[in-house]
Amino acid sequence: MARPDDRTPGAGASPGSTDRGTVPDPVPVPDPVPVPVADITDAAGWSRVTTTTVGGAAQRLDACLRPLQRGTGDPTLRHLDGIWWRTTRTPVGPALQALRRVGADVSVTCWGEGAEWLAAHAGRLLGEADTADGFDPSAHPLVAEAARRRPWLRLGRTDAVLEALAAAAIEQVVTGKEAFRSQRVLVTRFGDPVGGAAAEPGRPAEGMRVPLSAQQWCAVPGWELLRAGVEERRRRPLVAGALRGRSLERLASDGFPLDVDTALRSLPGVGPWTSAQVRQRALGDPDAWSVGDYHAGGLLTYALTGEQLDDDACEEVLAPFAGHRYRVEVLVLSLGIAPDRHGPRRSLPTHLPG
Repeated sequence: MARPDDRTPGAGASPGSTDRGTVPDPVPVPDPVPVPVADITDAAGWSRVTTTTVGGAAQRLDACLRPLQRGTGDPTLRHLDGIWWRTTRTPVGPALQALRRVGADVSVTCWGEGAEWLAAHAGRLLGEADTADGFDPSAHPLVAEAARRRPWLRLGRTDAVLEALAAAAIEQVVTGKEAFRSQRVLVTRFGDPVGGAAAEPGRPAEGMRVPLSAQQWCAVPGWELLRAGVEERRRRPLVAGALRGRSLERLASDGFPLDVDTALRSLPGVGPWTSAQVRQRALGDPDAWSVGDYHAGGLLTYALTGEQLDDDACEEVLAPFAGHRYRVEVLVLSLGIAPDRHGPRRSLPTHLPG
């Protein structure tokens, strides 16, 4: 079960979670005006445009981007007509990128102050930094079968630690539906709008926002967080991460000298589940399985042993794959093996605003 300082029953935002994919889109997204990505020009403040191509990444594009989307109404990540539109904050400024398949490759166009940085790191986002060295799927026949079906799988990384921590902190304790609503409200209200022609009415990036910076998160009043449904318990790790700003982003450095899990869990309110979520999304850590998740441990043990067991049992089952336990999680849950559901869905709480 969940740890007392971290994830508790009711949460559901991990790969394979029964909450994922069930969140309605309360903010209708307008149909985009058909326009080639290359024809979209930029406006003042978004004058830098950079394009690149990531070879051989077409098959894994959706697998790398979809886990980053926080509900279908996510104002920072949008999938329209086969193109992924994503905003982020880079070390040199905000940026927007569009990723689309071109044959076996992925074409990436980036706008904004961080366009060049984002284009240079597009390969990492699409899994080029991930290797399966030391991974032996033959230790379990189901894992071997999953690996055979998805030999192209690579784990992507955003290198945006605060963005991942903010999302994970908000997703503690509550269901995915509640968390995604809170994030949508806060980012839409306090995040900077995307500039340029791509964000004009009727265009693909209309209404998109840039994730909040550390300074912006620190400036959000506590009552605004509460109004969005984020109580003090989840505010603590969010603000603690924001206060550390640049120091937190150093965790994404390839040469970071300390254990990242230990560093993350030194923050108040960050336990094993939150740490794992950050390492999955920001760092592409192949061993950061979703310990403490409301669904993952039970689904993994059911698929691998035929019994729905707790996290301690799941640790034992995953032990032969040490170093690649999250890779196993992604592979196994992609098979869709799950016990029959019984009883009604858990009702959402009503003690918080919104």
